[in-house]
Amino acid sequence: MKFYLFGKKEITVIGLCTILTLTAIFAAAGGAVRATTASAASKKLLPIYSVGREENDKIVSLSFDAAWGNEDTEKLIEILAKYDVKATFFVVADWVDKYPESVKALSDAGHEVMNHSTTHPHMASLSEEKIRQEIETCNKKIETITGRSPLLFRAPYGEYCDSLINTLSDMKMYCIQWDVDSLDWKDLSAQEITNRVVPQVKSGSIVLFHNAALHTPEALPGIIEALQAKGYKIVPISENIYRDNYAIDHEGRQQPIAN
Repeated sequence: MKFYLFGKKEITVIGLCTILTLTAIFAAAGGAVRATTASAASKKLLPIYSVGREENDKIVSLSFDAAWGNEDTEKLIEILAKYDVKATFFVVADWVDKYPESVKALSDAGHEVMNHSTTHPHMASLSEEKIRQEIETCNKKIETITGRSPLLFRAPYGEYCDSLINTLSDMKMYCIQWDVDSLDWKDLSAQEITNRVVPQVKSGSIVLFHNAALHTPEALPGIIEALQAKGYKIVPISENIYRDNYAIDHEGRQQPIAN
């Protein structure tokens, strides 16, 4: 057996090499962890923000969230009827309980009445069981009045997570966001709302309004007229989206896939 004696200089060099080697190993491991995390993040499930269509398709959808007030629902129904436009209304179950006559009026007028949860919670903070309960309870209340169970769901606050989208998929429902936000809830003027919405719309867009926003009824006629003048056909969201054979790209845009 041979023994080797090292001086201080050799020991220092060996120590530095060891430290550098370990640093490289940990850096590589850390990089692998970051790569795995980034890969996992890139696979996060997305809702439908808009629909990928050819520009000459000229299809757009108007949607309204109803969670609290009800001052303008009848007025919105009248405006939409004037232009022969059908829209999608996402309603909270508590709102259904308070205003069942408005739910029926919307349905009778040919508008879609869809699910916006039961109590308007932050869905990403709920367990899968609570998520399903929020959806099912609202579905039942809407179906009791309209005779139709909702196909679409819009998350309160636009807050979603993988558990929510997976649960909706299991229930044969679609999670819907928007790609054009009117910001009408900020009490913008009618002109400001119009200036935000019209230039942003493209074929396959989903526009977000609220049923009780201060200036939405004032802005809506001009927005509809401007979109129709550009050749857009305004349809409910269920007639805009693809029901199957689709993928959702990194922008939340639903793209068709050939069979």
